[in-house]
Amino acid sequence: MSDADAGITDCDHLQEKCAVFGIYNCHNASREVYFGLYSLQHRGQESSGIASTDGKKIHLHTSTGLVAQVYQENDFDHLVGKIAIGHNRYSTSGGTLHQHNQPVHKIGDPLALAHNGNLPSTKALEKFLTEKGVDVHGLNDSELMYEAIKYEMGQGKSLSDAVTYTYHLFTGAFALLVMSKDELVALQDPYGIRPLSVGKLNGGFAFSSETCALDTVNAEFIKDIGAGEMVVANKDGLKTYNLSKGEERRLDIFEFVYFARPDSKLLGKRIYEVRQNFGKTLAEEFPIEADVVIPVPESAIPAAIGYSMASGIQYQQGLIKNRYIGRTFIMPDQRLRDKSVQMKLIPVPEVLEGKRVIVVDDSIVRGTTTGKIVKMLRQAGAKEVHVIISSPPVKYPDFYGINTPYQKDLIAANKSIAEICEFIGADSLNFISYEGMIRSTGLPKDVFNTSMFNGKYPLDIKERANDLKTVTL
Repeated sequence: MSDADAGITDCDHLQEKCAVFGIYNCHNASREVYFGLYSLQHRGQESSGIASTDGKKIHLHTSTGLVAQVYQENDFDHLVGKIAIGHNRYSTSGGTLHQHNQPVHKIGDPLALAHNGNLPSTKALEKFLTEKGVDVHGLNDSELMYEAIKYEMGQGKSLSDAVTYTYHLFTGAFALLVMSKDELVALQDPYGIRPLSVGKLNGGFAFSSETCALDTVNAEFIKDIGAGEMVVANKDGLKTYNLSKGEERRLDIFEFVYFARPDSKLLGKRIYEVRQNFGKTLAEEFPIEADVVIPVPESAIPAAIGYSMASGIQYQQGLIKNRYIGRTFIMPDQRLRDKSVQMKLIPVPEVLEGKRVIVVDDSIVRGTTTGKIVKMLRQAGAKEVHVIISSPPVKYPDFYGINTPYQKDLIAANKSIAEICEFIGADSLNFISYEGMIRSTGLPKDVFNTSMFNGKYPLDIKERANDLKTVTL
């Protein structure tokens, strides 16, 4: 669950979406969910939560912080049962308030819900609930979906029937895990914009935002859950239903560019290999005379290796990442905020001094961090700094679960590539072509959502379209 309205402070990357992980019919299900969430930490670092059921009642534990900080050994004493779902949150919709932590559950209710994605419009849900006498004040998109499903369960429907009945009200992007006391339901929006997979585990089933977490718990991959598909795990096994009108999948291509962990697979493709292909394509499209290729760690490492392999230019780690300063690091004054990049990335002068340097990154959002990196490399002795980016210019905000700034704050929506190059202080700046990016995935373009590059949104963003301008730069 995320919302495109929130800005990015000092970070020049798009922020992680959330992560969901669920287990059906496994002993100590909550512990397996814990390990799954640990593997999905990169998708959400503000809060985490697990809901479990022993078949009689639903138990919940959530808190702010990283997975390792949120759970203590004694927390699992009450997270009992063979069904559990979990959530890592990178929150923007509803802010960082504790009451918006997930999974969504209220004491005594018959369900819990975990959501990865965003509904750009919640008017249909609000209208439905208001007409049923449900107070919607202060509820975010995930909580509105929860209340709609709960209402239908209150009318005597099973969880899967309640989800089926309310599905048409969910106007946006969602990969949902919803559990009752005896059933676990996983479902995708009509275009499958967010990733969600299912695997077998010790006679039960595991559901995950990424396959890397299935590997962590030794689950055997079954399939990616399709666009508009609902998968139901209950005492009868695993059954699938198509709830949409047969739309084609439009997976967010930024999963390949940045979000997914390199060892995950999406649509049958290993993320690491696709990112290497991005680098090889960049070397073909933009041959540059240089002495060394370096990545902005961590996500750009495979692309930098790919560029080095294709160009023959030596790969080096010219920037070292301080892994102990995360996105939750508190910077109490402006001086520390200004030094945040230097605190996270440390240049290696011996790699850079007197060299013509190609620095590879996955995206440019505002341009401020990229400018600081270029300046840092020059101060460490780089003779030339050439920036290459493994995605096209980001010209439009996301409305499907990625935390992007307003369009007015996206540098590529307001400056040409030459102007961006001057702004960041590089000797040259090049972005992979749209066609080159698609070709590098080895998949057809019509399986992807590429709205941040071209403004074509597969799911209707409704009233949010009024906030956009067409970019012709």
